[in-house]
Amino acid sequence: MKAVIIAAVDSILSFVQSRQSAMITLIRQFVECESPSDDVAAIRRFTELVSDTASPFASVRRVGGHLVCQMRLPGRKKAGRILVLGHSDTVWPLGTLRAMPFRQELGRLWGPGVFDMKAGIVFFLFAAEALRVLGIPVPSQVTLQLNADEEVGSDSSRALTEKNAARSQAVLVLEPGTGLTGKVKTARKGVGGFRLVVRGKASHAGLDFQTGASAIVELARQIEKIARFTQLKRGTTINPGVIGGGTRSNVVAAEAWAEIDMRVIRARDALHLERKFRALRPFDRRCVLEIQGGLNRPPMERSAGTIRLFRTAKKLARELGVDLEESNSGGGSDGNFTSALGVATLDGLGAVGEGAHAIHESILIDRMADRTALLAKLMATPVTEPRPKGAVY
Repeated sequence: MKAVIIAAVDSILSFVQSRQSAMITLIRQFVECESPSDDVAAIRRFTELVSDTASPFASVRRVGGHLVCQMRLPGRKKAGRILVLGHSDTVWPLGTLRAMPFRQELGRLWGPGVFDMKAGIVFFLFAAEALRVLGIPVPSQVTLQLNADEEVGSDSSRALTEKNAARSQAVLVLEPGTGLTGKVKTARKGVGGFRLVVRGKASHAGLDFQTGASAIVELARQIEKIARFTQLKRGTTINPGVIGGGTRSNVVAAEAWAEIDMRVIRARDALHLERKFRALRPFDRRCVLEIQGGLNRPPMERSAGTIRLFRTAKKLARELGVDLEESNSGGGSDGNFTSALGVATLDGLGAVGEGAHAIHESILIDRMADRTALLAKLMATPVTEPRPKGAVY
């Protein structure tokens, strides 16, 4: 039995390697079809391109601006479900290609969105092709979901993600791996944001200074207090990233505001911090504080189910000649939502490279084949995770 399994692995890897040129061509098409989060028409063009590519071996439908592909893969009996998550949007505005064109050099593919995460989508599509061409049975139903708003908070896609995750026993996320070794992600921080608005009392800074109550001074004092909420040993960070306020230098400011980023490893830490933000009181009682926001992505905690899924992936990767490692990411993804439901979630299965959201965004060409083969192997492995509590089948 072991020899048969190794032969199947070798055949997948060999097939994918033979398709590398076609993979690069499709990655280029995907990258050159720009799809910023705030451009509905651009995202639709990209999802139509994905749909055209997947439709020969999937049933494709749109839910709002999001794409759901029910894959048609070999194997008669299907027990269990796997949800594969990706996103169609990027952070790059239309026209970025003029300054940052797709190119192949130095053993890499370069371009806006190539790493985060258009190459990962291509890897999945070619993994599915390998399984079909080689006739390798896939024991689970496999659904690919591409969300159109992941880079801006997943407000419209979250309910769809949670619905499909609740029907699944495992979730594979096509986000890029960590570092140039391609570590997968078994944990991610939860992400939240607060907007603190201070309303003071305006006055002339020269003629009537004492009757004013400076919103800017109050905000500065609040920021100093809020910054102390950071606890690095617990993995909790608070960052007042954007501030504004006032009208003129000779006017005591009547209003000031700050936008504050929050990152936590544990869900209970987010609840604790939310209470601390709500408990803020003005130093100058003539000022009024308004606080909005909270946690918008729960942490992806390193659960027992995710650990088992990682160990399976590590074993399969070893058969491909790869020593797969795990990591904890400070950034969030849609995998945060699925993990919070209790569904085993393995993130970072996409491209190996660097430069997400940066001008040096790129992927390593020599890691394309093994990542694609790993995805195929994971789909061909029976899902043994228990159904999440409350799941509807």
